[in-house]
Amino acid sequence: MTRTVERKYPAPESSPETQAFWDAAKDGKLLLGYCRGTGDYYYYPRALSPFTLSDDTEMREARGTGTIYSFSVMRRGPNTPYVLAYVTLDEGPAVLTNIVDADADALSIGQKVKLRWLETEGAPLPAFTPDA
Repeated sequence: MTRTVERKYPAPESSPETQAFWDAAKDGKLLLGYCRGTGDYYYYPRALSPFTLSDDTEMREARGTGTIYSFSVMRRGPNTPYVLAYVTLDEGPAVLTNIVDADADALSIGQKVKLRWLETEGAPLPAFTPDA
């Protein structure tokens, strides 16, 4: 069993376009962009829809659950192992993220995961952990 290690994460940088996302993160809420024109969710937070380039968008709270689409276990360097993964959220978009609090050798594609916030000196960062 190879447990992921606790790492130190830098505070995220915000901009006027992403400020609502990071403010919600401080309240433990994961926001996704939502295109009113297509009815599709998207990630990362931005003002224009990636589907229509329209500004007819809004931010909606995500459930914070998904499945591992792909992952890689980093085993070299300080603070290893750690897991970098694409997680497909239940709402549809894929998120590049870390998998934490997990046995790195027991992870699998298609495995269910749930949101876990990582502490920083600023807003917390979204990461995921296996859903029991």
